[in-house]
Amino acid sequence: MPVAPPCLRLGSQCTSLKVTLRIGSLTEGAASLDHEATWLLGHTGRITFRELWEGDGDLYAEATLHVRCRFLKQENGRQRCAAHGFTGQVKASTARSQPRQLGNDRFRVVDRRRMVERRFPAPAAPASTRKLPVVDNGNPCEGAPCKTADHTRGAACCRDLQVEIMCTPKEAWLESLVRSRLSPYLCKIEREGKFSLGAEVISACGYLEPGGVACTLHGRTRRDGRTAKPDLCFDWPPKGKGLHPGCVFAGKPAKADRSVHK
Repeated sequence: MPVAPPCLRLGSQCTSLKVTLRIGSLTEGAASLDHEATWLLGHTGRITFRELWEGDGDLYAEATLHVRCRFLKQENGRQRCAAHGFTGQVKASTARSQPRQLGNDRFRVVDRRRMVERRFPAPAAPASTRKLPVVDNGNPCEGAPCKTADHTRGAACCRDLQVEIMCTPKEAWLESLVRSRLSPYLCKIEREGKFSLGAEVISACGYLEPGGVACTLHGRTRRDGRTAKPDLCFDWPPKGKGLHPGCVFAGKPAKADRSVHK
């Protein structure tokens, strides 16, 4: 059991947490960072994203993680802190509406390190949007029994992600709040170095088809020829690792020259 944060009362920290997320180094170039940022800011299920900014050679995003503290309990219509005994009312926290699909081939993506609206016409053969680049008979992820750690089934690799939370060892208050979040919605927290914590968050991607597992960006391209879909979504997991329970690719060797729909 983690040490409880040194809170003095119930508050917004009980149901959500404001953080700064690192996206990547500016040395990666604008094209690469656009993909990285589009991918990260696409996971809107439990994360509200705010402004993007640059500093110290990196690109960052301000965000709110809508994952409650594990010590917050519901009792008789009121909330109670199981660690400190505080009682009262705490407003529930949910991610605000952040549509990534706007209809009529319009999407919100990151371009030149800014969130913007862009139009990506559908590919000539609509059926191909539901296929893997290397599979000829449809998307094998359709109907696959994969699931995330909260036992939600389907499109698991599009509903959880690794994040880097900026937090130095001197920011003990923030680190204690991060480490007290409810697992598995925010878990596997490890110190990455002097400046950040690594963590896994369950937060569904906003580019998924409604009620499905296919990616609405799949097969679409930007004006400069880059894929609209983030390039890291085409990578096989390294050496077959990182596969979710029930993944259709489990047990199959990773191939560096192939891609998968994630």
